[in-house]
Amino acid sequence: MGWIVVGRLVQGFGGGLESAAAYVAVRATFPEAVWSRTIALMSTSWSMSVLLGPLVGGMFARYGNWRGAFVATAAVAFTLAMSAFFILPPRTPGRGTSEAGVPAGRVALICVAIAGMSSASIVEAPLAKASLIVFAIGALVAMLRLDRASAAPLLPSDAFSLHTPTGMGLWLALLLCITFSPLQIYVPIFLQHLHGLDPLAAGFTVASGSLGWTIASLVTAGASGSWPDRLMSAGPAIMGIGLMAIALLLPSPVTTLALVPAIVALGMGIGQCWPFVAHRIMSGAKAGDEVVAASSVPTVQQTGFALGAALAGVVANASGISAGVADDGMVRQAF
Repeated sequence: MGWIVVGRLVQGFGGGLESAAAYVAVRATFPEAVWSRTIALMSTSWSMSVLLGPLVGGMFARYGNWRGAFVATAAVAFTLAMSAFFILPPRTPGRGTSEAGVPAGRVALICVAIAGMSSASIVEAPLAKASLIVFAIGALVAMLRLDRASAAPLLPSDAFSLHTPTGMGLWLALLLCITFSPLQIYVPIFLQHLHGLDPLAAGFTVASGSLGWTIASLVTAGASGSWPDRLMSAGPAIMGIGLMAIALLLPSPVTTLALVPAIVALGMGIGQCWPFVAHRIMSGAKAGDEVVAASSVPTVQQTGFALGAALAGVVANASGISAGVADDGMVRQAF
């Protein structure tokens, strides 16, 4: 497991380099009027990956060769790297990159916060759990303070302010991703042990949430006037309804098909507002913060997914989850 964690760390580092560049490219390449539509199209590429991912991983797992899924992913990454090398133009002379160094201290504080939150799931004493959670919050606050004083910030100067569009947009992005992340982690386990699905079927059932995200993004991306605000307000409420439906249906002896609409609703809730949240973050940036505001969207998105996973782990371990035992205890834990 240690090697898997290290490999995922390296894999995530590479993915982070690309996701930040994608949002910066949207801002630099397209007029503001179509930012929401372009971000929605980016969600489409993600849905393609979440459909292919469970298919590839589930097939390897079904035939007892789960390591092959990682080898296949590495082959895709190698193909992408070679394509980029031959297709993308070289850097134009005279357009040098920033000389700012790597913000190692601030990145380390984010990692320490996520590690502290994750560690809270494996300690037994309630006081230790509470202390680690407080420690994680303190690390994030310290990172924000250091970042605002830095000459090369990771986040906009008004990040997580309650009084600016960019600040509120980053709050919404963080909380939406925290809410969505447990779906990918624990629902497949419960589907396999409580509903008897194999890994492939469980993966595709959960993937319907990402499909809901993409469909809602594409359908609503062209909204104008007061509709973006309405969609951003209604999105979290729809996610809450979807989560409650999953909580009620997952432990009950219903057919798996009854769970799909609830999972889709969770995805549609975040999907209908995500393009407008990202648009709000980028368009509300202060002068000089335009590029860093665009790159902050995936930074906060991935931080939210990681914090959501850590918080879900705290709840799961506190409830005594055991992935190998499908009993009344697992029914309670699923709820």
